[in-house]
Amino acid sequence: MAPLLAVCAGYFMVILDVTVINVAVPVIGRDLATSLTGIQWITDGYTLVFAGFLLTGGALGDRLGNRRVFCWGVAVFTVASAGCALAPDAPFLVGARLLEGFGAALIVPGSLALLQQAYPGPAERSRAFGLWGSMAGIAASAGPLLGGLLVTTVGWRWVFLINLPVGAACLLLSLRHVARSPRHAARPLDRPAQLAIVAAVALLTGALNEAGRRGWTDPAVLAGVGLAAAAAAAFVVRERLARSPVLPLPLLRSRAMGGGALIGLLFNFGFYGMVFTASLEFQHQRGFSALGTGLALFPAVAMTMFASVVSGRLSRRTGDRPLVIAGMLLAALGLAGWAAAGADPAYPLLVAPMMAAGFGTSFALTGSTATVMGAAPPSYSGAASALFNTARQIGSATGVALGGSLLVTAAHYAAGLRTSMAVGALAYLTAAVLAWFCVPARPRES
Repeated sequence: MAPLLAVCAGYFMVILDVTVINVAVPVIGRDLATSLTGIQWITDGYTLVFAGFLLTGGALGDRLGNRRVFCWGVAVFTVASAGCALAPDAPFLVGARLLEGFGAALIVPGSLALLQQAYPGPAERSRAFGLWGSMAGIAASAGPLLGGLLVTTVGWRWVFLINLPVGAACLLLSLRHVARSPRHAARPLDRPAQLAIVAAVALLTGALNEAGRRGWTDPAVLAGVGLAAAAAAAFVVRERLARSPVLPLPLLRSRAMGGGALIGLLFNFGFYGMVFTASLEFQHQRGFSALGTGLALFPAVAMTMFASVVSGRLSRRTGDRPLVIAGMLLAALGLAGWAAAGADPAYPLLVAPMMAAGFGTSFALTGSTATVMGAAPPSYSGAASALFNTARQIGSATGVALGGSLLVTAAHYAAGLRTSMAVGALAYLTAAVLAWFCVPARPRES
């Protein structure tokens, strides 16, 4: 149990910091007298570095040992959180947030690899992956609630200070109870490939973030997408030529790994697009406070708390494919129900769609995680984890960017919201079809 607590505590911190900042930045901007650009960098800088360096973190874990790199990440993240809390001005805070993002990129790939190492049996590994997956939904959805509570009671600096005891406990548990990981020190770190993928993910994430503000046809957005595609092409070419690639191309071409990563991208697109647009709906159209918005989103959070755990327990009997398909279909039904609920539905009518989306996403997460991790040999477990989580981060950024763009460009706010929910439902349906072809049908053997 101790290894599971250690890994989940680290992962919880990372995902919480993606969303908890959203309700705090207006107060931070006033307190530190920063510009709108400064506020944007406080929010987006963390996400850019986090997404861009995930594959680097995975490669370092495979080469130097996943426990070592995980602990380095927790230490960096905790120190950077203290720097954020003590920041005297906006530039210092932005720098500390960038360092936080780098620590997060070291934590996340190792988290899945350490769980696979600590729980080798299929049944216990599925349960561990289930709890790990539930942490993402809980942290992401609880962020606005916790952030609103902290900002309105003890101040915005506590949004970062809460990471200190969690980080210290995570580091202590990891050093005491998580076994040392195998190292592959002879494997060189392919720096050109790492630079190419950092550039590709950072440029794409940045362009998607700007698309929500500037519009999809803005020259800066189009240039960012084009440069990201060029960097991704350079990564593929380098991987073909490298004697020791970051992730061998035959693995990427496998249905299980490539398809599982794409499923992760699609369900993050649907879920985080729903959370983002619902947050705007509750605050801007219904007049909810930051704390009230967090409470309004709680039905989605409540479902993520146990859906992944239930899925992990069932997968030994049923296999992953039916669970992933069922989760995606349920989530699609939820968002389609919201889209069909009318222009201004009463809040009680939205509870069931949010519960369906939260439950379905978390229910499918365990099986898709196991599919990707099972497709990679142990020596590439960190890189496989990094690929899966990079795809999910891109899905989240795309869902938020497209949701914001639809709200801004639609003739009426309600029409943009319903279109966003319909697009999210389509993404879930696409993921269900992919799962039929890519996720193994039979239960995993011992």
